[in-house]
Amino acid sequence: MTDPPAADQTIDTAAAGGPLQALRAEVLAAAAELRGERGTAGGAAAAPAIERPKQASFGDYSTNAALLLAGELGSAPRELAERLGASLRERLGEDLDRFEVAGPGFVNLFLADAWCRRSLAGALAAGEAFGAGGAERSERVLVEFVSANPTGPLHVGHARNAAYGDSVSRLLAFHGHDVDREFYVNDAGSQIRKFGESIAAAARGEEVPEDGYHGEYIGELAEQLPDAATADPGELGRAAVDMMLGRIERSLADFRVAGFDHWQRESRLHEGDPSPIDHTLAILTEQGRTFEHEGALWLRTTEFGDDKDRVLVRSNGEHTYFASDIAYHEDKRERGFARQLDVWGADHHGYVARMKAAYQALGGDPDELELLIMQLVHLLRSGERAQMSKRAGEFVTLDDLVADIGVDAARWYLLARSHDTTVDLDLDLAREQSNENPVYYVQYAHARIASMLHRAGEQRVQQALADVPRADAAAEPLHPSERALVLLLLGFPGEVAEAARRRAPHRMTAYALELAQGFTAFYRDCRVVGSEPAQVESFRIALSVAAMRTIARALALLGIAAPDHM
Repeated sequence: MTDPPAADQTIDTAAAGGPLQALRAEVLAAAAELRGERGTAGGAAAAPAIERPKQASFGDYSTNAALLLAGELGSAPRELAERLGASLRERLGEDLDRFEVAGPGFVNLFLADAWCRRSLAGALAAGEAFGAGGAERSERVLVEFVSANPTGPLHVGHARNAAYGDSVSRLLAFHGHDVDREFYVNDAGSQIRKFGESIAAAARGEEVPEDGYHGEYIGELAEQLPDAATADPGELGRAAVDMMLGRIERSLADFRVAGFDHWQRESRLHEGDPSPIDHTLAILTEQGRTFEHEGALWLRTTEFGDDKDRVLVRSNGEHTYFASDIAYHEDKRERGFARQLDVWGADHHGYVARMKAAYQALGGDPDELELLIMQLVHLLRSGERAQMSKRAGEFVTLDDLVADIGVDAARWYLLARSHDTTVDLDLDLAREQSNENPVYYVQYAHARIASMLHRAGEQRVQQALADVPRADAAAEPLHPSERALVLLLLGFPGEVAEAARRRAPHRMTAYALELAQGFTAFYRDCRVVGSEPAQVESFRIALSVAAMRTIARALALLGIAAPDHM
């Protein structure tokens, strides 16, 4: 299980939402005050946005609250913006240096240096909990991912599924949810016997059937499994599945995928009296969701938005794969998971509507079943796509990929784009140790900070961390690069929240790169160790510590290492 932050960790606003949450609360309160002046109660209006403008000249943060209120109150947006800014000036006091009304009615906020210093101190005080535990309501979540057929090694498509499912699990747990991870083992059906027949043919030195399984690993299994040439194909296939699962588990561990809490076998759904499949079919029948036609049992999925009804039991008495999948999801529901996330391959797109319909037919909320479809991975060598053919046994395995470019580069590039878009993984770029390679750039920023702090010495670093909360309000003005880096750091809790809510770990790659770039600009513009006066040096050392910690946390959520030396 991937646990949320421990109960003994205090998750306050500085940790979960940080100063931005407090700032947002003040904006909402000021907006509510304007409504009260007009005697309107307000309704389900859109929440105002508080965002960092793209240009520093437009302030530290900007809000559209006045624009949203204008229609509700019947006032000119710019007039409301002036009044909103004046209210925020009173509420924030010396924390707000000034505000400006821009465009049709945006309020741009310029915060005082003291606010930035205090916000940094809060982020540092939160420690490992900075950005954690921000979920409004903790849910018990089951993330089922990889679930590759255990009839062959994991390939690069599985690698993307693995990196994505693992990172989503890390994000959800860090955000405050109770997360379990599950691998569904497809160890039932005719494929297992065909797997055994392929191995037996190889053991006898015969040609593997064209519709069988191919590749060097088949010959390896034939050598490793006892009596492979004469064993019953079904029993041989099951023994080979167990051996392949061991290999799959080792490959995933080497890929830095945290262990699965459950390895659920499809064959278990057919066991017992009644079996989980029979139990599920009984539920559907009792609820009037099934009907018989031409000797087969059908599910009325069209009642829940599917384009046609689906067969559950064929006329020969065999259960369909769909029946097994429905039983599996009912089993997960009965195990108490409030939310189920299934990470599926690109070939499952047409399966979404029927699975959602079946889940609703069982009495489940279809919105609590999230079916996330991964798109394809193309490997590029010398600017051209590398061809893969699983039929011929010529495919790039996860182990091959890791051996070629390493775990960190593989995970970064597989996670750097949204799961529903195709990835073109440039193997040549992934091997580069240069600023052109984003994962190298981010890791190098972390290593550079670690080296700098080592030069400063542990005692000086600890003194700097102690000095920040006591910073004098009349301290030296912040350099623009210092301020920019502080604001980037304060955005971390919001980035975590958005990445968790959208199931979008690619947001963390973009954030980590932006943060590394922000530190690089700060390091270029501002001397850290040896800067004067000592108060400035303390602040810059503390700011560097916060940047290093946050880069490391962002990388950890992606399953990527944060090295101290490179």
